[in-house]
Amino acid sequence: MIASVAGTVASIGADAAVVEVGGVGLRLLCAPGTLAALRVGQQARLSATLIVREDSLTLFGFADDDEKQLFELLLTASGVGPKLAQAALSVHTPDVLRAALSHGDVSTLTQVPGIGKKGAERMVLELRDKVGPVAAVPAQGGRPQAWTEQVRQGLVGLGWSQAQADQAVTAVAETIDGPTPPVPVLLKQAIRLLGKTR
Repeated sequence: MIASVAGTVASIGADAAVVEVGGVGLRLLCAPGTLAALRVGQQARLSATLIVREDSLTLFGFADDDEKQLFELLLTASGVGPKLAQAALSVHTPDVLRAALSHGDVSTLTQVPGIGKKGAERMVLELRDKVGPVAAVPAQGGRPQAWTEQVRQGLVGLGWSQAQADQAVTAVAETIDGPTPPVPVLLKQAIRLLGKTR
């Protein structure tokens, strides 16, 4: 079992990073917030979970052990696979997710693409008693524009200049009408606007 990966960041994509460890490049699927903190050519340590399927071995990378533990906990809920668990961590911090599960906050959970009302209720029922102590979480207004910084950092990490990233974030912000989409969706939109799909 691979618990963590430490090495040189070889490349960063829209949803994954390659970290070179002892001459082997390991591809880790990561949330945008995790990718935004990485820089090509620099050393990095990511907590990791290896998901083994009949036809694939997929490595998921996390900024810290807390994120990883919550990811693994989410996988124990029926109907929650690795992609959905990672989407949840892309939209909310571990503290926000734990609080939502602990307090039965279905509306927060349904902000994650792929989680409907019934799925959220099932997650609360199955995980409420397993989330452990819940830290105080700021009101929903606490992170109103957190996505702008995550998308900006993600674009800079992918090689665009600060000016290009600012321009793309502004353009994406103007397209939002209603609830803010999840960060991965916004990041992909920004990449498309910059004329470079991955």
